[in-house]
Amino acid sequence: MASRPGLFTRGLSSLSQSNDANVSSPSAERDDAKRNFLKTMRPLPTQHYWNVWFDRPDKDQQQQGKDGSYHSNLEKLGSTIESVQDFWRYNNNMPIENIKMRESIYLFKAGFKPIWEDRRNILGGSWTFRVPKANGADFWTRVQLLAIAEELQDALEEGDQICGVGLSVRFNAHLISIWHRDASKQKSIDGILDLVLAKAIPDDFPPLKPDSYFYKKHSDHAGFNPPPEMQAVLDSQKAREAQAAAAKAHAEAAQQGNQTEPPQIVEVPPSGER
Repeated sequence: MASRPGLFTRGLSSLSQSNDANVSSPSAERDDAKRNFLKTMRPLPTQHYWNVWFDRPDKDQQQQGKDGSYHSNLEKLGSTIESVQDFWRYNNNMPIENIKMRESIYLFKAGFKPIWEDRRNILGGSWTFRVPKANGADFWTRVQLLAIAEELQDALEEGDQICGVGLSVRFNAHLISIWHRDASKQKSIDGILDLVLAKAIPDDFPPLKPDSYFYKKHSDHAGFNPPPEMQAVLDSQKAREAQAAAAKAHAEAAQQGNQTEPPQIVEVPPSGER
């Protein structure tokens, strides 16, 4: 039987004739080149700096304390998020399925804390969306992206500001909240809801029922306990809101009164008597 002819390799480099297992394949070389390219890319900065907070309720003091305040273990996680790359690095390494019952995670602008009584939050409020756990991670990521991309900010009335967003774990759902600074601005409240319903819900997501989301001022929560030095600010805000409501009611009453008045009949004399 004739022997199988050998492979003709004359003229090829010694490297190509080597059986060294350490030689990289073209696919591996492309992957290395891609990684090196990504390392040289300039980070895409976010308009604001953001911090990640983790809230673990104190097991011994899950109820209100003697002074009426809420006790929790609020902890800042990791370093400040300054770019889109920073956000994805944090988000991809934060499995929310590991967050336990009644624990919470927040993404807030630098300078803000996820506390109702914080001086920057005290006059604000938040939308809360109850989302099934099966869809919570996707919804949460989309809401965070709306925050760091400033789309939530663009939905607000002038003079208002987004504070941050949060996710809290309950038995069979995630409570995803969006905080803003001024609860007296109705256009902001409406704008946040419209944006979330339009952009935060995936195509395969079941429609949110009207009773699965609600808005609430921080000061309306049962556990709200402002420090004494901030009480005057709250009282002043309430007085302004009462005055605005009274003025609106007066204007509406006056408008209705004008509409219900019978039209005046003007007698026009004959042309010869003019």
